[in-house]
Amino acid sequence: MTPPATFETAPAAGATSRNYMVTQLDAVPTVPCPCGVARRGFATPENTVATIHLVDISIDARTHYHKKMTEIYLVLEGEGFMELDGERIAVKPMTSVFIKPGCRHRLIGKYRIVNVPIPAFDPADEWFD
Repeated sequence: MTPPATFETAPAAGATSRNYMVTQLDAVPTVPCPCGVARRGFATPENTVATIHLVDISIDARTHYHKKMTEIYLVLEGEGFMELDGERIAVKPMTSVFIKPGCRHRLIGKYRIVNVPIPAFDPADEWFD
């Protein structure tokens, strides 16, 4: 039996809410994003804390920023450069980047990354110049 892409466990006896969630990122449906396509785990209406995304970055991802969200990128596949507020830094597998609100950013080239938005991803907090 294949579990759903994102699911919660049943509450323990006497508990009123679940204490954890589990996601199978490779089973989460893809959605378009400014960088390519993303699989957004833990993206449920009641979760406002954080999400986790498996993102396939296209060549020449669109520069964007967030006013509220902090993002942590972890490069899994690909090698090249990331633009952060106009500065290019070299990235390769296992490079991690902490992106504060207001930082204009994009990856240049093709990549597979894990992205952790904090607070949970909000599509209304994607901004473009």
